[in-house]
Amino acid sequence: MKKWLLPMFMMVVLVLAACGNKEEKADESSKDKASAETITYQSESGPIEVPAHPKRVVVLSSFVGDLLQLGVNVVGVDSWAAENPNFKDEIKDAVVVENTDIEKIIELEPDLIIGLNGIENADKLAEIAPTVLFTYGKVDYLQQFIEIGKAVNKEKEATDWVKDFKERAAEVGTKIKGKIGENATVTVAEMFNKQMYVYGDNWGRGTEILYQEMGLKMPEKVKENALKPGYFAISTEVLNEYAGDYVIFSTFKGDDSSIKNAAWFKDLEAVKNGHLFEVNGNAFYFNDAKTLDYQLDFFEKKFLQ
Repeated sequence: MKKWLLPMFMMVVLVLAACGNKEEKADESSKDKASAETITYQSESGPIEVPAHPKRVVVLSSFVGDLLQLGVNVVGVDSWAAENPNFKDEIKDAVVVENTDIEKIIELEPDLIIGLNGIENADKLAEIAPTVLFTYGKVDYLQQFIEIGKAVNKEKEATDWVKDFKERAAEVGTKIKGKIGENATVTVAEMFNKQMYVYGDNWGRGTEILYQEMGLKMPEKVKENALKPGYFAISTEVLNEYAGDYVIFSTFKGDDSSIKNAAWFKDLEAVKNGHLFEVNGNAFYFNDAKTLDYQLDFFEKKFLQ
């Protein structure tokens, strides 16, 4: 290269480098600005400043599926969510934590924490990141999803999903009633830790869809005992007294094999008629948006097959 070209070449290099640095700084500045943006969420305890675009959320409750449905990155989950096969792929890198794992949560560097009201260490959690706590059942299950949406600045997405879900559930419910009859009854039962439970219309396990959205009928004995408290413990031997024409039966790993061989199980009319639908308790446990989609799909396939 000729000597007289060197200064010109170096000048071009310096100009390009300067431009590159400006663009890089602009990108970093834009990212910093986005991460620094906040909104005010009107929580149960009052207004709270939360990130407008949360990037690292720790969820210490049953709302993990709501965050996943909204496309929010979850870095910490409770043990129940960790066992839900519907969440497996999306939370594979998340860490299982409890509200007592303060140091562990600090290491996750969350920019938002979501949990249930009344949990221990709420004040310490709030020192780590903005902490939004909800009282389970204070609002109905679909409004709860919208509240989660508000807390992560995705109210419209949540509201649109709720509208679509209600329409889909109503449509499937109409088809199901057309097939099984308007007066057919459905029981939601579960075996957990060797204890049998039947459920009302707002305690997860698909109850909200079956009873609230589809308007399917609950057996009178279930209504008398489980509707108000949400659930009712019974002995296995009397399940037949609570069982409707159809039974949605949840079991957890280790319980299912012995149940099928039990005399009380074989005597169920729903079993004899092929109207008992077994479900994975871990997959059916919650009533978050992601689980609701899974439950609705399950009911459509089983009732209408």
